[in-house]
Parts: sequence; C-alpha cells; structure tokens
Amino acid sequence: MKINKLKINAFGKLQEKEIEFSNNINIVYGQNESGKSTLIKFISNMFYGTSKNKKGKKYSDYDLYKPWNSGEFSGKIEYSLDNGKKFEVFREFGGKKNPKIYNEQKEDISREYTIDKTNGNMFFTEQTGVDESTFLSTIVSMQQEVKIDQNTQNLLVQKVANMANTGDDNTSYKKALEKINKKQIEEIGTVRSQGRPLNIAKLKKYELQDKIGELENYKIRNQEIENEKEQKKQELNKINEKLNIIKKVKQIKENEKIEQEKIKINENIIQTQKRKQEELETRKEEIEEKILKINNDNKKEIEQKNKKIINTKKIIEILVLIVALFETVNIFAIKNNIINIVLTSAIIILFFILFFKNIKIKKEINKEIEKENNNSEKTKKLNEELEKIKVEINILQENIKFQTKKIAEIKQEIFKNEIQNKEKIKQEINSQEVENIFNNSNISYEQEKQENMQNNVSLAIHSLELEKNTIEPKLEEAATLEEEFEETCEREKQLEKDNEVIEITKEILEIAYQKMKKNVTPKLTQELSKNIQKISNGKYSKININEEKGIIVEKENGEYVEAEKLSCGTIDQLYLSLRLAILKEETSENMPVILDEAFAYYDENRLKNLLKYISVEYPQKQVIILTCTNREREILNKLHINYNSIEL
Repeated sequence: MKINKLKINAFGKLQEKEIEFSNNINIVYGQNESGKSTLIKFISNMFYGTSKNKKGKKYSDYDLYKPWNSGEFSGKIEYSLDNGKKFEVFREFGGKKNPKIYNEQKEDISREYTIDKTNGNMFFTEQTGVDESTFLSTIVSMQQEVKIDQNTQNLLVQKVANMANTGDDNTSYKKALEKINKKQIEEIGTVRSQGRPLNIAKLKKYELQDKIGELENYKIRNQEIENEKEQKKQELNKINEKLNIIKKVKQIKENEKIEQEKIKINENIIQTQKRKQEELETRKEEIEEKILKINNDNKKEIEQKNKKIINTKKIIEILVLIVALFETVNIFAIKNNIINIVLTSAIIILFFILFFKNIKIKKEINKEIEKENNNSEKTKKLNEELEKIKVEINILQENIKFQTKKIAEIKQEIFKNEIQNKEKIKQEINSQEVENIFNNSNISYEQEKQENMQNNVSLAIHSLELEKNTIEPKLEEAATLEEEFEETCEREKQLEKDNEVIEITKEILEIAYQKMKKNVTPKLTQELSKNIQKISNGKYSKININEEKGIIVEKENGEYVEAEKLSCGTIDQLYLSLRLAILKEETSENMPVILDEAFAYYDENRLKNLLKYISVEYPQKQVIILTCTNREREILNKLHINYNSIEL
C-alpha cells in the first residue's frame, strides 16, 4: 500500500498544502514546530476520522487541529493498494464524520463499506486489515515516542517485550493480569473478601430483607384497603347508576306530569266550553220560547181585537138597520115628531157612540199592530241573538272536538315516550332496575334513599383513603426499600456476572498469551533477530524473550544481555525492528512506515546501517521519514540511495 498524494485544505497549522510521495523513501524536512507531527495526524485522521473524544488527553484531536482562521477543515488523500487499485478520500473533519470515497473512475463508493456508529466508515480497515490502534502502534512512530533518557530506557524495553508477547507495545500480559486481579478485588470482591462491593451488596441485601419483612403488614393492610375501596367503589357505581336511572325517570315523570297538566288544562277548557255550550243551549231555548210566546200573544191579541172590531161593526150594522127600520116605521107608523125626534136623536147618538167606539177600536188595533211590529223587531233581535248563540255553540263544539283530539294525542305521545324512554335508559344503563323505577309510585323517596346510601358509601371510601394516607409513609418506605433491594440484588448479580466475565477474561487472556508464546512469539523473535542483526551490522544476532527478564540479546561474543542494559540507540533499533516484524504479521498489505524524529539516539553508523537496511531489505516498502536535520539526506546521498525530498 502506498500513499501517493495529500491535499490539505486546513488541518492544524497546515493550510493549502499539496504533498506527493514516492514509492520508496521520502524525507519530509521541517524545522521544529513546522507541522511534521500534524502531518502524521492528518494522514491517520484521513483514514480513521477526527474524534472529539479526549481519550484522557487535555484536548481532543478535533479541538487540537481545528483551524482558527479557516472554515475549510478538510482535506484529501490519494493512495493505492498492492493490487493496483487506486482510491481518493475526501473528508470534512469533525467527530467521526463519514468521508467520500472515490475509486479510480471517480465513482463514489462510500456505501460499499461498513459504517459503524462509533467509528464511522470502516473502509481503510476493511481494505488493509489495519485498525486505528494498530496503525498508530506499528506503522507510525510519533515524535518523542522513543526519545527517552538513560534512566527510563527500561520503559522502551518493556514496550518491546509487550509487543513481542501480546502484539501491543502498550500491553503487558503480567501487568494486565495484575491490574485485572486488582480491579477484581477492589471493584468486585470475592466470597472470602470483606468490605468489597460484592460483600457490601450481600450484607445490604440481608438488612433490606429484614426491614421489608417488618413493613409487610402495612402492605397487607394496604391491599385490604384497596380491595375494600374497590368493593365500595363498585357499590357506589351501582348506587350512582341507580340514581342516574332515578333522575332520568324522575325527569321523564316530570315531563309526563307537565303533559298531564296540559291534559287537565285542556280538559278544563273542554268542561268550561261545555258549560258555556249548555248555557248557550239554555239561552237558546229561552229565546226560542220567548219568540214563540211573543208570536202567540200577538196572534191572540190581534184575533181578539179583530173579533171585537167585527162585533162592533156588526152591532153598528144592526143599529144602522134598526135605525133605518125605525125610521121607516117612524115615517109610516109613528106620527109623533117628538118621539120621532127623540128616537132619532137617540139612534143618532147611539150611532155616533158606536162609530166613535169603532174608531177607538181601530186605533187600539193600530196600536196593537204597532206593538206587534215592535214585538217583531224584538223578535228579530232575539233571532239575531239566537243565530249568534248557534254560531258560538258550533265554535264551542269544534273546539271541544279539537281539544278532545289533542288530549288523545298527548296521551298517546306520553305512552309512546314512556316506552321509548324506558328502552333508551335500558340501552344506556343496561339495568333491570329501570322497569321497577318506572313503576315506583314514590320515586322521590327512592331517590332520597339512594342518595343516603351514596353518602354513606362515599364516607366509607373517604375513611379508607384517610387510613391509607396514614400508612402511606410506611408504604413509601417499603417501596423505597424494595426498590433499593432490587437495585442491590441487581448490583449483586451484576458484580457476580462481572466477576464471571473477569474470570473468563483471565482464562481467555491466559489462552491467548500461551498461543502467542507458542505461535507468534517465535516468529517475532526470529524476524526481530534477523532485523537487528542487519540493522546493527552483525553486532547483535539473536534475541529471545524471557518471562522473568524480558528481552534477552545475544552479543557477538555469545554473552546474553538484558535489553535494558543496552544503550538507548540500540533499544531504538530493537523497537524499530519489532515494528517491522509486527507489520509483516499484521497485514498482507505492504504497509508504509512513518517515522517522526525516530533517529535522535542513532549515531552515524547506526543511522547509515538502518537506511541501507531499509533500502535493501524493503525496496517496495514506502518509508516516510520526518526530520528536522539534514543527517538522513546526507547519508542517503553518500549511499547513492534515491529518495523523495519534501519541505514543509
């Protein structure tokens, strides 16, 4: 695998830079603080993303390398794999933002790789088999990572031993086991330990069990109260249901009562109208009788008067006849003038008397006729009154018919509504009490009775609630203790589970360690021996790893020396040799090696041997050396070894 080109828009102090690398040795020269370490961080972050997690450091990579004066916190890297495939990756930094990955045809293939929620797009790990921790511990050697003084060189020796034994320069099997055991005792404990989390959890669990047992009676009484309350509530619901029916029925009855009142009113109206009709009928009869009487009286009087006139007329006619007869007799028989005069005068006087009497009778008849006319007028008025009475009687009869019909309709409506309301209430309430309540003649008494029962049950519920409130603190205490008990039990289970996990981890660690010793360590020591022999120009030819003394180095004279007794330069050589050996085991890709000020403790010969070794043994391996001196370039020039020179 080769890194071909970098395009840095802005990353830390590096801005608007483009760097091209060759396939073998690349010397990146720059003064101190010029950005050499930043360049390495840019490369690793292009592959794995920039994390905002501080990971125990003062600043996260995101905070440390975010440009102050530029918003373009991004860059691009071009690289090729051993199979010849070329890729370009563009990334906007910030957390684990997913990059855009392009193939040689500039097609976006980002979604062809696994995207992890924590680590983002895993394209580089899937392509090379190298994760971020391996990349930083083998491929990259950061500045100051191996620059230690003589008094602390044993730390580097330990790193070499760790890498040989465990595959990670920061992981020591023995120390890891010691830490696990210490963590197990301090954070968990064992059955035989005292005062540890597991022992505390068990003791606390027993104490909580005792306290919970003491409060159990309150829980029982609380349950009894709940049951009684539920029973009372059901009873109250039934009462409320019945009261609801009663109120609805009562309302219906009230509505019926109103309708009945309407019926009574209409019946009263009918009775009033009937009485009025009777009165009118009586008046009608009286008028008819009066008219009949008037007519009969008039008729009799007229007949009597007519008869009287006829009689008078007949008398006059007789008198006239008598007078005429008498005059005739007088003329022919009686010759006495005095008698004749007297008789004649008497007859004349009688005639006049009768004549005037007849005139008087005629006048009386005229008066009677006039009276009759008056009676006729009176009769006319009576007839008019009679007609009005008949009209009123007809109107009353119609009103009575209408009111009677209306009463019948109201009664029918009341009956119909009663049936409908019964059914409606039965559907709504679904109770057998409906019919009984409808038939109850004293519904108000029943309502009062149910309301009293309602009050009594409500008071009983209230009393139960008051009692519940008095034991509520105890219940809360019990609930708190139970919750604490559950948490303690969970804590105990978790601690026991963690303890099992630690025991399993220790077993797996032992198995892995033994497997590493058996399979990997011999290969590493063989490769390490081969590398150190060439790098040291034959001074050291064989390396072994001893569990007690760590790394043992065989000198030219055959003597075995502990690595910590060697010089810093030699230890640096060991460390670099181990990195090269590990890389060979870690991935099938021919990964590059990036060295940042890694040769500070190398003398001229060591540096010369190393550069020559890299050139000869790894002609296809890309090596990127970051330095602030000209030593590397001068030696490479002397050895006539081609290299690519880059200045920051």
